[in-house]
Amino acid sequence: MIQIIPTIIAKDFQELQDKINKVELHAEWAQLDVMDGKFVNNTTWQNPVDLKNLETNLNLEAHLMVKNPEEVIDQWIESGVKRIIIHYESTKKITEIIDKIKKAGLEVGLAINPETSLEKIVDFIEKIDLVLIMTVNPGFGGQDFLNESVDKIKQLRGEYKDVNIEVDGGINLKTASKVIQAGANFLAVGTAIFKSDNIKEVINKFKNINIWA
Repeated sequence: MIQIIPTIIAKDFQELQDKINKVELHAEWAQLDVMDGKFVNNTTWQNPVDLKNLETNLNLEAHLMVKNPEEVIDQWIESGVKRIIIHYESTKKITEIIDKIKKAGLEVGLAINPETSLEKIVDFIEKIDLVLIMTVNPGFGGQDFLNESVDKIKQLRGEYKDVNIEVDGGINLKTASKVIQAGANFLAVGTAIFKSDNIKEVINKFKNINIWA
């Protein structure tokens, strides 16, 4: 089943709440893009304590594009999100972080940047709930999809039939078809949704894309 996950890049908590309000009637999940200005050049809202004041019925995943996520992981575990995604490239303590998130009863994902090979994460795949393949270089929304990502998705799906594969970056109705055919089943979509004049309509198009992909 294809899952469409609106991705939210917010400069502050008010923008986060506003974007949540725009999509919550049309999606089951939303992704919070958290950037620290160190692991990536951009800086976004990044205060998990704020989520105690968030009004939403959406399931939330936190995509932590932060250096040394082990330093903030406890706060994110306690924030109320259902899934936490960390980057392979961001820490030397991947197993420790995965174990802590799973022990708390939350889902955990491992993200890899475009330059990182799948071989780097083989030892972790059986321990996690999803692999997030970045289809742009992380840090900013609105970038063009990297076509070489398609081969990486195909390789991962070929080797792991049951793994959830999320893709993030440059996903629009055209590239969505490519990644679904390659084997992705979770699509993180930002610009194509939030720049749309009709968010409900565009999300419905994404939800139905697997019919004609």
